[in-house]
Amino acid sequence: MSEIGELKEEIEKIKERNRRVEKDKEWETSFVRRLTITFLTYIIVLIYFLIIKVDRPFISALVPPLAYLVSTVTFGFLKSKWLSNRR
Repeated sequence: MSEIGELKEEIEKIKERNRRVEKDKEWETSFVRRLTITFLTYIIVLIYFLIIKVDRPFISALVPPLAYLVSTVTFGFLKSKWLSNRR
């Protein structure tokens, strides 16, 4: 294969890798992912609270998932603010 052909092949591999990375990044920052983690956290904490017989487990189990949701929103804002100050 010619040198130009090899370079084109390498460029295509890099482009394909970049497409995969972008899709992974979209998933990592998606609202669906955050809601899924929030819901699963609530269910797991609720089950644990029911097992250890916490008072008002359905309400108490809301604290960790809501804290997670708040942290993702807050950190996203802080991250963008931080990044804009670094440029």
